[in-house]
Amino acid sequence: MMLVVTRYRVPREEAVTFRDQARSALQALAGQPGWKGGQLGRATDDPSLWVLSSQWRDVGSYRRALSSYDVKLHAIPLLSRAIDEPTAFELVSTLDADGGVVDVGDSRAADADEVGLGSAAAPVVPTDLDAGAGPEPAGGDDGRDAGDGR
Repeated sequence: MMLVVTRYRVPREEAVTFRDQARSALQALAGQPGWKGGQLGRATDDPSLWVLSSQWRDVGSYRRALSSYDVKLHAIPLLSRAIDEPTAFELVSTLDADGGVVDVGDSRAADADEVGLGSAAAPVVPTDLDAGAGPEPAGGDDGRDAGDGR
């Protein structure tokens, strides 16, 4: 299971608008496969500090949810205001209402410590449609016969 925590600095005069946007974001996220729950909170000793948290079945569910049209419309504008810090956490242990500890275990990929987000990509990844990226066409690089100019 995965936990997503985003924190926000919100001026007091924007509190009601922010609360309404956050509720809308939670509703959009809640409609996605893999959603387990979510909360909106405000710091008791600093009313300008807010937190939006959600739980997901796995990291893939959360990432797929972010590409949903409804989430892009209602949640991404809010999420883009978050304090710039890590937001996604794998759950390692939980404590149930009876006090029982459940070790969830490591749900990360086997190569998670070697391959980070963006590591498998490059600024430009050539495809077979780019010049020089794939095998040359039959008959030369422009596909025409080079012999007598025909």
